[in-house]
Amino acid sequence: MDSDKSELRWGVAQRLEFIEFRLFWEGRVNRSDLMEQFGLSVNQASADLNRYIGFAPDNMVYDKSARTYVRGPDYSAQFLKPDASRYLAQLRSLADGIMDSDDTWIAELPSYDAAPTPTRGVNPVTLRSVVGAIRHSNAIEVKYQSLSRPEPSWRWIAPHAIGFDGFRWHTRAFCKTDEVFKDFLLSRILQTRGTEASDATKAADADWQEHVTLEIGPHPDLSENQKKVIALDYGMRGGKVNIKVRRALIYYALKRLGLDTDPAARQPQDQQIVLLNREVLDENH
Repeated sequence: MDSDKSELRWGVAQRLEFIEFRLFWEGRVNRSDLMEQFGLSVNQASADLNRYIGFAPDNMVYDKSARTYVRGPDYSAQFLKPDASRYLAQLRSLADGIMDSDDTWIAELPSYDAAPTPTRGVNPVTLRSVVGAIRHSNAIEVKYQSLSRPEPSWRWIAPHAIGFDGFRWHTRAFCKTDEVFKDFLLSRILQTRGTEASDATKAADADWQEHVTLEIGPHPDLSENQKKVIALDYGMRGGKVNIKVRRALIYYALKRLGLDTDPAARQPQDQQIVLLNREVLDENH
């Protein structure tokens, strides 16, 4: 069966994944779902459903009264591993207005919303220029508004990566003015102009290349039951979870996790987690 799967054309494989997605999350799927999502004919939609049954005969059964296929009691995913993060990411994208409801495979959307995040004004032309510089290993001249200066200034940077701190998008770049690798907020790049070849490589950015493992555990002053639920929240095992992060992103990771201040400054119920291996921070100063 596995060899047969590998020989499927991409379009067919995607439709079989769609069938599986609907079965797992919605509990049912029918021809009209495929026809609407992919613009198929009745015959093609039927063929895809029959093809899926050939691969996974126990995964769906036809409900004559409802005129639809429903998830079988012995359902076992064959094409698409159920992923809660992917499902919730779609809801988040919908809430943020990044994705339209027609772009998701979710049939019946639950009521949803998200705490609003201010839209960051990243200019698409600026992003294109930065990505192009990364792709071609070029330096690019940018007009950048730093908060350390009252007025924007032109400078040459050699970007090699894009990074996200949980709220804002950055480019990681070698700054020819300061002669160091640093982060530049894409929204603060006001203008770009010339490009030139650069010999600054991402391999030379030690803070980007090196990773640090943060060991996170429940706050020690929580009750045992509270510690257990925090462990569930963060997928901890043995009272801790390891989070691997680039050294260049440690500051952002700690801030997002609420670990950038002294744990004693907040109530245990508010702090909830602590950094168990704080010595790694000393190693990175």
